[in-house]
Amino acid sequence: MNGGLPRLLRGSGPLLGLIATYALFALTAGSNFTSIGNLELMLLQTAVVGIAAIGATWVILSGGIDLAVGSTIAVSAMVGALALRSGASWWSAMGISAVVGGSIGFAIGTLVTGAMARTLLTLAGGGIAFLSAADTSPLLRTAITLAAGAAAWRLSRRVTWSLPLSPFIVTLGAFGALRGLAKGLGGNQPVYFPRNDALASWMLPGDLWLAPGVWLLLAATAAAAVLLRRTVFGRHALAFGANRQAARLAGIDTTRIEVSVYAIAGVCSGIAGTLQLSFLSMGDPTTAQGHELKAIAAAVIGGASLAGGSGSMFGTLVGALVMTVVDNGCTKLGLDNWVQEIATGAIIVGAVALDRWRQRK
Repeated sequence: MNGGLPRLLRGSGPLLGLIATYALFALTAGSNFTSIGNLELMLLQTAVVGIAAIGATWVILSGGIDLAVGSTIAVSAMVGALALRSGASWWSAMGISAVVGGSIGFAIGTLVTGAMARTLLTLAGGGIAFLSAADTSPLLRTAITLAAGAAAWRLSRRVTWSLPLSPFIVTLGAFGALRGLAKGLGGNQPVYFPRNDALASWMLPGDLWLAPGVWLLLAATAAAAVLLRRTVFGRHALAFGANRQAARLAGIDTTRIEVSVYAIAGVCSGIAGTLQLSFLSMGDPTTAQGHELKAIAAAVIGGASLAGGSGSMFGTLVGALVMTVVDNGCTKLGLDNWVQEIATGAIIVGAVALDRWRQRK
């Protein structure tokens, strides 16, 4: 009984932090902050960061880190914009963006686990197919590229040379390389496409009060929570993050787990890229800058440990809301961007300190 209250407070800490943060800005910013229109705007802003943060949570609870979230969102959005400009439907563009994000995550995962040679062969096979299918539709070209890459990965299974790399180094390199790729896809310019009402509706309030993008965030959070807590894969990911050596000795396919969590994170970033595309109505290569830090902070605020082995998807959703409330509240108070950046940095440091405190407890 004596330990029940501290455990309850620790479990509800993210929600209490959200309530306190919202109350602070409600008192200081007034009706400009608490209006229905602003609440809807904050939910829309959270949809992008929140879905990306769900993917980042998978990586963090498995003991890894992903610094390429924002760059993956940018590349996925640019590819989706190019597909829309070529005449693809909105659902095709969304699927292509998700697949591109997942492919990026898969490539990062293979580099982290040491399959660099197989990754290079796969990229070479996919790249050749991509160039060869230049005259086909965007959807068919993507399918051909993925099929060729999958075949190259399958055929290279006998390559046993391995060189595991640090997740921090791999994703830091991807952070810059993918941002450069996003700029190169548009020739250092935004990619505009004909207005698509179906795509735009994802980030507009609909008949069910909330925008479809917000419902997608809630559905993704619930699905990730079930996958984490109610499936063998989720338990294996937690076990792998808690103790890699013990998980390996227990017979868990640790390579598959590690590659899978990065691929899941990539798919989430690709979906977030589509929502960003819907929100901006154009492909912007500079979009989502700093989202990697917000995604990591949201996960840690929500209870994920940077040491791995623990995490909560609903906690991550609350953490993403905290980050959005801070950004929006600072804007409503008329504070400059540099003040918002300082506040974001302070929250990240505080989240890491909270994580260390939880570990000591």
